[in-house]
Parts: sequence; structure tokens; C-alpha cells
Amino acid sequence: MKKYDYTVAVVGCGRISQGAHFPAFEKLGNIRVKYACDLIPEKAQTVKDKYDFVENAITDYKIALADPEVTAVFVFTPNYAHYTVTMDALRAGKHVMCEKPITVNYALSKEMADEANKRGLMLNIGVCNRFHKSVELLEEMNREGKFGNIYHVYCSFRDFRCIPGLGGDFTNKAVAGGGVLIDWGVHFLDLILYILGGAKLQTLTCDSYSEMAKDIKAYKCRSMWARETEDPNGVNDVEDFITGHIRTDKATISFNGAWAQNLDQRDMYIDFLGDKGGARLDYGKQFIYCNGETLESTETDHKIPGMYRLEDIAFLESTVSGVKNRNHIDNVLESAKLLDALYRSAEQKRELRGDEI
Repeated sequence: MKKYDYTVAVVGCGRISQGAHFPAFEKLGNIRVKYACDLIPEKAQTVKDKYDFVENAITDYKIALADPEVTAVFVFTPNYAHYTVTMDALRAGKHVMCEKPITVNYALSKEMADEANKRGLMLNIGVCNRFHKSVELLEEMNREGKFGNIYHVYCSFRDFRCIPGLGGDFTNKAVAGGGVLIDWGVHFLDLILYILGGAKLQTLTCDSYSEMAKDIKAYKCRSMWARETEDPNGVNDVEDFITGHIRTDKATISFNGAWAQNLDQRDMYIDFLGDKGGARLDYGKQFIYCNGETLESTETDHKIPGMYRLEDIAFLESTVSGVKNRNHIDNVLESAKLLDALYRSAEQKRELRGDEI
């Protein structure tokens, strides 16, 4: 029998699990998934049938939590279930890797962090871009002073009529916690805070809109991500467009995000503006750096290793070393606080300051 370095359980065997993490486990080659769990039995059975390192397909995750061989749990459920499954796993003495967002609001996110720290267990969050090579390089360049003082960051995460699974879990606030901000914006804003290096929030203002699919049945699109979750008779009570301005102790940040807009183009980028240099990151790809002193622009050309594989192995190694890495919940809480405050600002239609955030 093959010897594995880690024995884990996976709770949630849907799209992100099958599309990103199980392939990463396969490449790592040292992970034994003793339990693959999903409320839909077929999903758990699919990964069991596909991967020889998956031993059992179950529907009740508490079976895995009761097994002393399982040292860590990967939580890949819908957003609303992150809190319950993670807290149960921590209370059972398991380390946890939970997909982004931490959960549906900041208060519950803080409870999760407190529980993990109280028990001396690792709790990492799947903000995978922190392990993207371009993000790593930009963070390093900022620490080395290549930008000088970064005074403003602008980001755009906008696309043409791309509401995912309209009417299903993605557009149900009770399940997802929000729309384009919590789905796409969390990645953009989190990597910005990471590159800036511990930026603390001072003031912010935000406006959100749900205009493109007020009538679900009349909504038109060329294609739909997660169409298998679509429900023409379902719920759409989340934002499809978001815009805002944030002041931190390091830089100001402005953003526009759209799952759906009547502009047939895709704008996914982040601009870092410094007094010595600047950069535009083509989200998920390379970036262009402009040196303000030489007036030369350089487009990067580097390999981009699988960030899911890197974040998964970093989590597993931290369960042994006890060292909190960049994706530990303590290092991601400011991003959760930011999202929560932006939603409150939009709801209250006013700027939030200081202790209100």
C-alpha cells in the first residue's frame, strides 16, 4: 500500500473542488483523501471513481470528523456553509483549509479565527492569488521600493453579461452572501491588500446595483458559467455591479466590478500607481512595469505555477510546522472586514469611517 504524508477529508465535491483542488492533490501525490463528502452522493462518488487516493464517498461529514486518522479538512462547500463545517471541524480537533470567502460576513469570520487560535489549529483561506507568481513578484517589488510610494490602486473586474447560475445559489444572498463583490471582488481586493503589505482601513464608500437581471426569465446572455445551478424560477437578490472608494493608511483604492454590463468587453486588471514606478496586472496573467525614472516599460515573462497546488501544500506543511503562512485566516481577516463594510456602506448609502468599519 502506498504511504501518504497527509490523511485528510474533503467536504464539498463541486466545481472548485473537482476543477482545482483534486487535480492539485493528484499532482502533489502525497495526500490520502480518506473521505470525499458531498450532500449530493454522485459528486462524492465521481471523485472517488476518478482518483485512486480517494477512499470513501460519504454524505455526512461528521463521519470524517470522528475519524482520528483525519488530521485536516478541506471545506469547499457553498459560502453559507463555510462557517458551520469549519467550526465543527475545528471543534473536532482538525486543521482546516476553507475556500474563499471566509464566510458570508465579518462577524462569523472573526469567530472562525478566534476558534482556530484558541485551539492552536491552522485555519487557512483559499485566497489563491497570494500564491500567483505575478502577485508574489509585485509584493516583492513593493517591499524593495520599486514603486516608491504607492499612492493609489485602481482595479476593474468587469465582464459582459456573465451572471453565474442565475436564480440559483450564486444569486441567492442567503447562500452566497453577495454577488460580484464577494465572488470576484474578494480576489482583487485581497491581493491588493496583500501587495500593499498590511494596509489598514480608514474610510470607505460603496454603491451596488442589481439592474441586469431584475426579470430573471428575460435575461439574455451568450453563455453562463455554472449553468447547471441556474433556476429561472429562483432568486436574484445580489449585486451585479459594484463601485467604491477606499482609504487606507498606505494608499487609496478605487474599483468597479460587474458580473454583467451592456459593454461587450472584459476588463480584468489592477493598476498600481507609485511615485517611482507603476504596474498594470492583467488579472491571472503577467504584468507590465513602468519605471518612472528611466521611462521604460517592461512586460514580465515568467512561468505561473499552479496556485491551487501551492496554497494546498503550504497549508498542509503548516499543519506540521505550526507556522502561519500568508493564507492563514489572521492574515485574511482585513479583507473580510473590507467586504463586509463595503456591503454595509452600499446598503446604508453613506461613507463609513474608523470604528464603523
